[in-house]
Amino acid sequence: MKYFGTDGFRGEANAGLNVMHAYKVGRFLGWYYGQDHKARIIIGKDTRRSSYMFEDALSAGLTASGADVYLLHVTPTPSVSYVVRTEQFDCGIMISASHNPYYDNGIKVINSNGYKLEAEIEEKIEEYIDSREDTIPFAVKENIGCTVDYSIGRHRYIGYLMSLATRSFKNIRVGLDCANGSSYSVAKGVFDALGAKTYAIGMEPDGININRNCGSTHISRLQEFVKEKNLDIGFAYDGDADRCLAVDDNGEVIDGDAILYLCGCYLKEKGELDNNTIVTTVMSNIGLYKALDKAGIAYEKTAVGDKYVNANMMENGYSLGGEQSGHIIFSKYAVTGDGVLTSLMLMEVMLEKKAKLSELKKGLKIYPQLLKNVKVADKAAAINDKDVQAAAKKAEDALGNNGRILLRESGTEPLVRVMAEAETHELCEKYVNSIINVLQEKKYILG
Repeated sequence: MKYFGTDGFRGEANAGLNVMHAYKVGRFLGWYYGQDHKARIIIGKDTRRSSYMFEDALSAGLTASGADVYLLHVTPTPSVSYVVRTEQFDCGIMISASHNPYYDNGIKVINSNGYKLEAEIEEKIEEYIDSREDTIPFAVKENIGCTVDYSIGRHRYIGYLMSLATRSFKNIRVGLDCANGSSYSVAKGVFDALGAKTYAIGMEPDGININRNCGSTHISRLQEFVKEKNLDIGFAYDGDADRCLAVDDNGEVIDGDAILYLCGCYLKEKGELDNNTIVTTVMSNIGLYKALDKAGIAYEKTAVGDKYVNANMMENGYSLGGEQSGHIIFSKYAVTGDGVLTSLMLMEVMLEKKAKLSELKKGLKIYPQLLKNVKVADKAAAINDKDVQAAAKKAEDALGNNGRILLRESGTEPLVRVMAEAETHELCEKYVNSIINVLQEKKYILG
C-alpha cells in the first residue's frame, strides 16, 4: 500500500504525513462508521509535539463527517485498544510513531474488537486520500459531530491493569524508564498503587524528547539506573508503551525473546500455556528455540509485526506470543502488545517463583546477533537481487546449525535489514558485512 505499512500510516510530521492526510483519514472514518448510526470514535496520542496538531486535524475530519470524538489525551496505544473493545466504540485512533524520533508521527487505526484495522479498509482510505474529488458528504445542522473529554477511559484502563496483579509488590524495588512517552501517564501510578518502591526516569516529556536516549530503544540508561539504585528489576517502554524490555537485578537486558521464555515456562508450569505453544517472529534468536526445545515447548514463526503474531494466536488459540523488540501479547488479558501489562506479568513470574530474573533466565543462552539497517532506493529489488541472495545463502551455509542469516524489508522505512546470528560477534560482523558489500557493489545503497 502507498501510505499504510505494518503499523499504520507513518512519516515525518508535515512531510511524509501531513495535516491534510490526517483530516482526510478522519473524514473517511467518520463517514464509513457512521453510515447507519452516529459513529463514536476514540483518539489517543503520545507526547510528540505534532501529536496535538494531528489530534485536531483528525477531530475536524471526523466531526465534519458526523462522528462524535472522544479524547483520551496522552495515553498508551494498548489503552486505546482496551477502551475500544470494552466500551463499544466503532473504532479507535492512536497518534504515535512508537519508537521513532520525535519528528516522525503516525496514525494507527484500531477496529471495534481492539485489533489493527483491516487492510481492505486501509486501502479504501488510501483511495479517498488520493481522490481528486471529495465524494464524502459533510454533516450539517444537528448531525455535525462533537468532541468529548474522555480521560475516564484511560483511568479505567489503569484500573484494569491493577486488577491483574495477583499479589502485592511491597518491598520490591522497581525502576521504570517511560521514554518521555505515553507510559509516563500510567506506569508509575500502577506500580505505586500495587505497593512497589518505584523509581522512574523518562518522566519529563517536552514534545521533542520522546525516545531520546531513553526507553526501550536506549536500554543502557535503565541498565545504569538499576545498578546505581540497586534495584530488583527495571522496565523500559517505547514511545507509545506497547513494547517492554526488562533489566534484571544484575543490570542485564531481558529482551522480548527472554520475556517469552520466562513467561512461557511459567505458564506451562501453571497449565495455562494454551496448546503448549509460543508464537514468535523470524527475528527471534536461535537460542530461544533451543531453550524452548529443551523445555518441551512448541513454537511457531511469523513475519515481523505484532499483527502477524496476533493473527496466528487468534487462528490457533494460543495464549502467548511476541517479538524480540518487546511487543508481547497475553491473549487472556489483551489483544495487542502492552508494555505495562508485560511488566506486570514478569513481576508475577518473579514473585511466584520467589527468584530473581537473573536466576530464572539461566536456561536461556542467547546467541550473539547483529542487525544492520541499510538505506536503499528500492527495497524489493535489493532483497531479490540474485547476487544478494547468493551472498546470503553462502553465509547461511557457512553457519550451518549454529547460526542463521535474515534479510528483510522494513515495513515503515526505506531500509533493508541484514541480520546474522552466530556463536561469536566476530562471525556476525563478518557475514553481515559480506552481504552489505554486495548491496554496495550493486549500487542499491543510498548515501
